[in-house]
Amino acid sequence: MAASDKKIQPIIVKKIKKGGHGHHGGAWKIAYADFVTAMMAFFLLMWLLGSTTKGDLQGIADHFSTPLHVALNAGSGSGDSSSIIRGGGTDLTRSTGQVKRGETEVKERTVNPHALARENRRIESRRLQALRDQVESVVASDPTLADMRKQLRMDLTSDGLRIQIVDDRQRPMFDSGGAEVKYYMRDLLRAIGKVLNEVDNRVSLAGHTDAALYSHGPGGYTNWELSAERANASRRELIAGGMHEPKIIRVEGLGSTQLFDPENPLNPMNRRISIVVMTSEASERILRGPQIEDEDDLHGGGVPSGRTEGTAAAGSPDEAPGR
Repeated sequence: MAASDKKIQPIIVKKIKKGGHGHHGGAWKIAYADFVTAMMAFFLLMWLLGSTTKGDLQGIADHFSTPLHVALNAGSGSGDSSSIIRGGGTDLTRSTGQVKRGETEVKERTVNPHALARENRRIESRRLQALRDQVESVVASDPTLADMRKQLRMDLTSDGLRIQIVDDRQRPMFDSGGAEVKYYMRDLLRAIGKVLNEVDNRVSLAGHTDAALYSHGPGGYTNWELSAERANASRRELIAGGMHEPKIIRVEGLGSTQLFDPENPLNPMNRRISIVVMTSEASERILRGPQIEDEDDLHGGGVPSGRTEGTAAAGSPDEAPGR
C-alpha cells in the first residue's frame, strides 16, 4: 500500500478553559454591613463626646480607669452603682442611677473628705507655682524692672506663695526712716499687683526692718509703726497696679521679729516687704479668727495669746529695734 493511501489521522488539541470567578455567596455583604455599622457607631460616639461637658468627660475617664472597683461596689452589676456612667432606667438625665424593683433607697457616692482636701491642695499648689512663673516672666520681660530681679525672692510656703522684695544698700526701697515708696519699687509693686489680680487667692502684706535702732521719729514712734506704714504704702501701690482691694485681708508691721538673715541682723536684706498669696485654707483660717477649743477657755481657764492671726502686730516703744 502506498504511503499516500494511508488515512491521515487528525490532530486533536484539547484546551481547558478555566471559568471566571465563581459565586462567593453573601459573606462580603455581612462584612460590609459590619463595617458600616462600626463607622456609624464611631461617629455617634464622636458626636456624644463633643456635646459632653468637661466635668462629665472627667467622670467617664474616672469610670474606665477603675472599672473593677465600680463593679465590685455596685452589687449585681456596675449599672446599679451611682457612678458617673449609670446603667438602666428610662431617664438618662437622672442623677441617682438605676433603682432596683422594691428598692426604696438610692446608694449615695461616698467621698473621702481628706482625699478631696489633698487633691484641692495639689491643684492650688500648681496654680500658685504657675503664678510664680508668671511673676518671674513679667519682671524679666520688662527692662525697667530687670534691675529689681535680684531683690525679688519667691517661694512656696504652707500659707501660699510668698513674694519678698528685699532691700539693697545701693537700691533701697524706701528712704532711711521713711515710708515713701521709691519710683522703681513703685513700678515693681504695680506690675506684681496686676498679675496677682488674675487669681482668686487672697493676699496678706507684712513690713520688716533690720535690727538697727530707730532714732528719727517723734516720741513713741518705733520700727513697729515704720514697718506697718511701709506695708500699707506697698498695699496702695498694689491696688494702683490693678489689684482689687478686697483681695487684701491682712496688713501688718513685724519690725525685726522675723529677720531674713538672723546671723547678720543689720543686713539690708532684713528690710523687706513680704507679700503672701494665700491658699484658701490659710485665708479661711485668718477670716475665721481664733477659735475656742474647749469650755475652759470660755470661762477663763485658757490664757489668751497677746497676738492672733488676722491682727496687725503691735509693739511698745521699749520693743523698737530695726530701721
